[in-house]
Amino acid sequence: MTRHTPVPRTRTALAAGALLATGALTLTACGSGFSDTPGDGEASGSGSLSILIGSSGDAETQAVTDAVAAWSEQSGVAAEVQTANDLPQQLSQGFAAGSPPDVFYLAPEALAGYAANGSIAAYGDDLANKDDFYPSLVDNFTVDGSFYCAPKDFSTLALIINADLWTAAGLTDADLPTTWDQLASVAQRLTADGRVGLAFGAEYQRVGAFMAQAGGGLVTDGQATADSPENVEALNYVKTHLNDGSFAFASDVGAGWGGEALGTQKAAMVIEGNWITGAMSADYPDVNYTVAELPAGPGGKGTLQFTNCWGLAADGGNQEQARSLVEYLTSTDQQLAFSEAFGPMPSIQSAADAWTSANPDLGAFLAGAEYAQFPPNMAGAADVITDFNAQLESLKTGDPQALLQTAQSNLEAIVG
Repeated sequence: MTRHTPVPRTRTALAAGALLATGALTLTACGSGFSDTPGDGEASGSGSLSILIGSSGDAETQAVTDAVAAWSEQSGVAAEVQTANDLPQQLSQGFAAGSPPDVFYLAPEALAGYAANGSIAAYGDDLANKDDFYPSLVDNFTVDGSFYCAPKDFSTLALIINADLWTAAGLTDADLPTTWDQLASVAQRLTADGRVGLAFGAEYQRVGAFMAQAGGGLVTDGQATADSPENVEALNYVKTHLNDGSFAFASDVGAGWGGEALGTQKAAMVIEGNWITGAMSADYPDVNYTVAELPAGPGGKGTLQFTNCWGLAADGGNQEQARSLVEYLTSTDQQLAFSEAFGPMPSIQSAADAWTSANPDLGAFLAGAEYAQFPPNMAGAADVITDFNAQLESLKTGDPQALLQTAQSNLEAIVG
């Protein structure tokens, strides 16, 4: 087992992917109102760009601002970054007022709605680096066959293990779980002294990894498949170990999320994304941990991915320069700089080796890119998942089949 020995980092506690993954969108600073009016210092005739982002904190805000400033100096095009305090609301207001930002963070669950009403440009196939993005990320931002927008970065889920507790339980590298049976076995061994073996959030954004490992998922090939036998098997597996006490929802051990459960040693293992690295170094610097791929289930390996893209307004007056900015922001060097600054993984394959070299203990997260599923991204899916999450909270005593049938009905209402 390769230990991740805590070292000082300049990463925020939650990267952008974490915001999506937990459903929280607590953003900093303020910014609303956009204009295509040229700004001071703008190159003659070049237009100007407004950029709206949702930030995980000061590190991300500064990194994006610096990158845009560097591109602006290089291109001669004036560009201004604004940070939203409620990104979905401010983006919606901008479109409603006819003055949206030129470039903006866009969540997968918002893509279909904006694509349907013609608000955003489908520019993905025009990018010079379009073939460099991970295929699953391209799929994540494809609607009706059109690749709409460049994935800006991404996160996956992995198994995070308290290395000291692992060793104290007599476990070694040879015991790292690669199957569900092995996961259950080590979780049982690690459940002791008022501590649970494995904890994770009571939400699809964590439990969905087990569904993927069973060979299931909420939507398959455009069809609602929530009540599939594979998903039933996955939830029954989770329920079994919630009841034998070796698994627990983070909230049931008094933690707000998996990172807190691991950091406070209320759980020996958790299922979380790579945003956990910033939280551990900032809040729990004395906890040694290791990262492993999630074990395979009956259907093989499975995890979930979380991402945003760089959206472009369809009516923006400077499309060519906006696309040039996106190509700059998603370049290998710039994505590696973003990763160092605030934690996400680059969305392009050409950055994989450099990222792995810089983060040798975190390779399991990037390995997940090869088999990751993404949450449903059609219009209305976010509401379905919110309802599903509310039901998952009672999984320990509930009926997995009935729970999934409700999700199936809700999905069928939105999957045309």
